[in-house]
Amino acid sequence: MDRLLTEIETRRDDLVALTQDLIRIPTLNPPGLHYRDICALVGDRLGARGWQVEMVRATGALGDSEKYPRWNVVCRLEGKRPGDCLHFNSHHDVVAVGDGWTRDPFGGEVAEGKVYGRGACDMKGGLATSIIAAEAFADLHPDFAGAIEISATADEESGGFGGVAYLAQQGFFDPARVQHVIIPEPLNKDRICLGHRGVWWAEIETKGRIAHGSMPFLGDCAVRHMGAVMDEMERTLFPLLAGKQTEMPVVPEGAKHSTLNINAIHGGEPVQDEDYTGLPSACVPDRCVLTIDRRFLIEEDIAEVKAEVTQMMERVRAARPDFRYEIRDLWEVQPTMTPEDAPIVQTVQDAVTQILGKSAEFVVSPGTYDQKHIDRIGRLKNCIAYGPGVLDLAHQPDEWIGVQDMVDSGQVMALALRRLLYP
Repeated sequence: MDRLLTEIETRRDDLVALTQDLIRIPTLNPPGLHYRDICALVGDRLGARGWQVEMVRATGALGDSEKYPRWNVVCRLEGKRPGDCLHFNSHHDVVAVGDGWTRDPFGGEVAEGKVYGRGACDMKGGLATSIIAAEAFADLHPDFAGAIEISATADEESGGFGGVAYLAQQGFFDPARVQHVIIPEPLNKDRICLGHRGVWWAEIETKGRIAHGSMPFLGDCAVRHMGAVMDEMERTLFPLLAGKQTEMPVVPEGAKHSTLNINAIHGGEPVQDEDYTGLPSACVPDRCVLTIDRRFLIEEDIAEVKAEVTQMMERVRAARPDFRYEIRDLWEVQPTMTPEDAPIVQTVQDAVTQILGKSAEFVVSPGTYDQKHIDRIGRLKNCIAYGPGVLDLAHQPDEWIGVQDMVDSGQVMALALRRLLYP
């Protein structure tokens, strides 16, 4: 058997232990806990093996504060001769635990070939796998060409602005510095994710006029206006989006269409604290705010996406006296998709075929991840997501990652390193 593949297998226990250590650091986002601790764990481990370690705080980035600093770590191992750099990027933050757990969310429990915990799948298992793969390759082929980089970055779960976006702005993903990127997101070990759909978040506010609740005819109810907006969405906008379909290999099937999620709606009197025991005041709501999450296709233009919502609002205004509204952009991301014939795609595809005995499926993610920043800010197109873990388990109670999946993906990553850096 190939010695490199055997080496990954012999490090199975180390891979599990490292995954457990990462899970046991509760890097919850929000608000952004223990970011420096997990960066130090990764940096100390690789630094002891001769890697250059750079701790990078995203000072001034969205979410960064003295109480919750946005820490990232970038580790680099230089080869013995000139060549390309292959960078593995994983986010270290995890979402809230939520209800329904039957195991300790930060215990890193191992049972029946699975490691359990918040972030096990998304994506501390992928981070651990990339570290083990890189260490094994470097130990067996110390005379490799080019460089290997591993980063653990902040805030992917909240847009990545304190993580990969900041690093890209600082030049860490300049194509002159890094030529290939693998993001070990949990897209299943037999899939290569080429990119993601676009996203536009916005707030829609309907405006009214406050008055006494016993005389609503003297006011103008913003919530009723918003009800008309939602009715128009159901009648015209949702059918319009359902009729759009992409050629991108988006999974699951429903995400091949344009989608819109109503993320939140707030109108009228604010919700009081839990210890408040009184009744609400009698007022006509003078404002109502709807937050929308619009996911769009590579075939769509962002200006068209926004115009569809504006046109919908104008239809409502034409039908309702005194209707006033405002649309506020929150953030937007363009779709991205790496070509199937890109070097990193073909390299990983060949490695998957060797390890799993079948070709990898090319997919596109329904939601965005940090490839958006590597592409748009870093101007680096040769980037994919590939890693262990079942995507459907992300953000779920009793989240887990399979040990064998990590070993298999680690072997794929190690082969990719050898094919790109040890020709």
